[in-house]
Amino acid sequence: MSIPKICGIETEYGIHVRGSDVSAVVASSMLVNGYGIDTDGVRAWDFQDESPDIDARSGQRPEADFPVVETLMANTILTNGARYYVDHAHPEYSSPECATPLEAVLYDRAGEEVVRRSMIRANTLLDDGVELIAHKNNSDGKGNSYGCHENYLVDRNVPFGRLAHSVMAHFVSRQIFCGAGKVGVEAQREGEPWVPFQISQRADFFEEEIGLETTIRRPIVNTRDEPHCDAERWRRLHVIAGDANMSEVATYLKLGTTALVLGLIEDKQFPMKLVLEDPVTSIRKISHDPSLQQTVACEGGKLLTALNMQIALYEACRHWFESIDTDPTGGCGHDVLERWGQVLHDLQNLDPRLSKTVDWWAKLQVVQGLQERHQLPDGDLRLRAVDLQYHDMRSSKCLAQKVGLETLVTPDAVDHAVHHAPRSTRAYFRGECISRWPRQVVSANWDSLVFDVGQPQLQRVSMPDPMKGTFSHVSELLNRVGTIDELLAELGSEAVEPFEQDPGW
Repeated sequence: MSIPKICGIETEYGIHVRGSDVSAVVASSMLVNGYGIDTDGVRAWDFQDESPDIDARSGQRPEADFPVVETLMANTILTNGARYYVDHAHPEYSSPECATPLEAVLYDRAGEEVVRRSMIRANTLLDDGVELIAHKNNSDGKGNSYGCHENYLVDRNVPFGRLAHSVMAHFVSRQIFCGAGKVGVEAQREGEPWVPFQISQRADFFEEEIGLETTIRRPIVNTRDEPHCDAERWRRLHVIAGDANMSEVATYLKLGTTALVLGLIEDKQFPMKLVLEDPVTSIRKISHDPSLQQTVACEGGKLLTALNMQIALYEACRHWFESIDTDPTGGCGHDVLERWGQVLHDLQNLDPRLSKTVDWWAKLQVVQGLQERHQLPDGDLRLRAVDLQYHDMRSSKCLAQKVGLETLVTPDAVDHAVHHAPRSTRAYFRGECISRWPRQVVSANWDSLVFDVGQPQLQRVSMPDPMKGTFSHVSELLNRVGTIDELLAELGSEAVEPFEQDPGW
């Protein structure tokens, strides 16, 4: 039986400093530290259970190319349960765990607001003529890519090989409604035609079907086995084959459809006729054809378009969803299916209303409009500038805010989510502890909190179940206790253990 799809998004933002040659690392640190100065939060990350080099296929630590853990980089764990830090010279906002795709959209938008406020704060500290600018995109136009990763709770009993080969078809084809669009081609391969515009920002950068790395030899399915939960019951599927979306509907569909497809796989209902013959080539070919006519080969030789594949997945999920008792998306399933069916219908007809929901289509209309008005050639730098401006985090400059994209969450809800964690997952306990006792929470991880209680040993609270520590589970307890000592006493020895290692700074 499929399990609840706890989910979240990690977004690395592009960063540029106009009027200065300051490095990206310094600029990113200014952004993160500037926000931390004015807000409650915890600076240290608990690295005790970090294991980014364990492969889901073997459980081993292979000889892979991994950077040294950046323990001294700028880092803040926020009162909304998110982590905001510098990762590989980029500011990254990792959302708290969310119980529904809609909740995840809200906390992704909260991340945008955190970055926007950070940018405003950092710029007040810079000299005249110097400006720090962040972009929610995935490519610098010079062959470098940075990620927008998704995470989903998956049943550990599903064999990873079956999971990987099944879900790959969705990752390759879903870009037709959740691609962010890009002017031109990067990492162009020999014999591959150049295209003026493509569907996905990330498709050019995938080189393998399945693998462990995330920054080199990027795989479509990542095998990192770092569950941040009870590893005997669950795995965390770490998804790197996706774009950073400005459209809330695109983000919602990206998360919601993937959650449904994963449930389909868990219940052994996935249509295996959709398994692809060459996923790496397919993801690029689909991205390079905004007309949506490109076909790709499935195992057995049948040729399908990405739209064909998505219609088949939609129908399979719809029939499966009608047969189950518990919605793995936390109550969003019917709405996800309705919107999924609608966007596929609109894509079949290239309906103009796609501009309200699909980023690549909305961006393409802006690019083509500028090109026609000014008779610009393909690849003109002004078209690339418009591409970049679509993702600009400055509200006055952001084109995505000016093209009429449909919204799913209100500004008031976003502002609340900037400061408060979701009530539906363990993020609530993390956020509340940081908010109530910021000086005594010395470090945190997704599945733990480390407290200083004024004794020689720190105390660590483990949270292996992402569905516990919710508002309904712990709010009465938190309101009843007044101090950390009282909280730890109430939790008892089963949840609390001495912590002797370096807390992460």
